[in-house]
Amino acid sequence: MDVVVCVKQVPDTEQPIRVRADGSGIDEQGLNWILNYYDEHAVEEALRVRERHGGTVTVVCVGPPRATEALRTALAMGADEAVHVWDPALEGADHLGVSRVLAEVVRRMPHDLVLCGRLATDDNASVVGAALAEYLGLAQATAIAKLEIGDGVATVEREVEGGVEVLRVPLPAVFTVERTINEPRYPTLPGIMKAKRKEIRTLSLQDLGLDPAQVGAAAARVRYARFDPPPRREAGRVVTPESPEEGARLIAQFLQDTAKVL
Repeated sequence: MDVVVCVKQVPDTEQPIRVRADGSGIDEQGLNWILNYYDEHAVEEALRVRERHGGTVTVVCVGPPRATEALRTALAMGADEAVHVWDPALEGADHLGVSRVLAEVVRRMPHDLVLCGRLATDDNASVVGAALAEYLGLAQATAIAKLEIGDGVATVEREVEGGVEVLRVPLPAVFTVERTINEPRYPTLPGIMKAKRKEIRTLSLQDLGLDPAQVGAAAARVRYARFDPPPRREAGRVVTPESPEEGARLIAQFLQDTAKVL
């Protein structure tokens, strides 16, 4: 069972995120970059599939040179190989452009199963997994919370409103995973040391035979006009009503006049 996991490097949400003064993006100075949380769960699930069925786990990332650190994290967890794709023309590429690049990488390697995180915590778009399946022409299921591999078929569970949806999907297929699917393992010290010595294969758009005009920033259908930080949260108000009825009236008045949710 050859599993490919597509991962992304994102800013650490445990840190304050600052917007540049001109609103053109986030201030990366001193920012800590990590493997996307949801992608950690995708890597973990791939490792569990390998432990049960044998095979290999390959992680793929499209991103600037620093993105190799996210690949090192996946290798330290136990992935077998890593592929890093970068080209200056990809600076500013949108989700569809990245998906086309990932599809070309996956197409060139053995793949019985392709896993992605449900979303990336930097933009919450949830686009790449579904677009990747479309470009590869594979069946897909999104936001899965359980995965079982059978003979040429995967049985997955999706948490939906009011219950659980069970799907049987022919392999190869693309799945995006929820964080509830597992608990990622911590990289061991030997794993970390081994990951530092492993070679990460680097590919450019030319290596993949892709035209920058079709997948790069020039082809992007989505462009960010401006970034603005969220408004400062106002201090809460404390009221001391003389009766429960008075308290209910004050809360209702606040929700109607100030919060404007009624």
